[in-house]
Amino acid sequence: MKFFLDTANIDNIKLAYSMGVICGVTTNPSIIAKEGRDFKEVISEITSIVDGPISGEVKATTVDAEGMIKEGREIAALHKNIVIKIPTTIEGLKACKVLSSEGIKTNMTLIFNLPQALLAARAGATYVSPFIGRIEDISMSGMQLIKDIADVFKIHQINTKIISASVRNANHVIECSKAGADIATIPFELIEQMMKHPLTQQGIEKFQKDYLDAVIK
Repeated sequence: MKFFLDTANIDNIKLAYSMGVICGVTTNPSIIAKEGRDFKEVISEITSIVDGPISGEVKATTVDAEGMIKEGREIAALHKNIVIKIPTTIEGLKACKVLSSEGIKTNMTLIFNLPQALLAARAGATYVSPFIGRIEDISMSGMQLIKDIADVFKIHQINTKIISASVRNANHVIECSKAGADIATIPFELIEQMMKHPLTQQGIEKFQKDYLDAVIK
């Protein structure tokens, strides 16, 4: 399973990419707004750092297909690696069909069930993004959703990739990988969490102590 970083923080993107653990970035207007910067400026800067898929979302207030298509074309023109993130609605599916037919990659977001994922894939989506954390908030199984989508896509040889979104902890990452997700998009704080284990730190401290004891002797 591959990893995308879900952020618009340039410093975190640079660090995660330098570690060699991410191959793409997902953003949305809310994330970018938190950085207090211009949307297109941030997207362009991210493309100069990460050589991989960069999701840029149409504005939340754009709810008609015509508007999504117009914005999608404008965002896609920024760089060849841009993926247009679109909400999974009837208008979103219409926009996905048009943009995909023009060779523009799309990421259908806010998916909460298998029928939505299937419709998005048939509309030409490059990626579908089921939100596992949010669906678990209403006492449903996010992992079962990932598994169901992965199983059906495999049976019908659907090439649309599955991005696990709303990933909140290391266990989510483990279970998503087992369930068949192609990608998990995660916040930088989760990368830090995944790296930590008390035995690793204890081992480092022991190696350092053994080395210093040997040198002193």
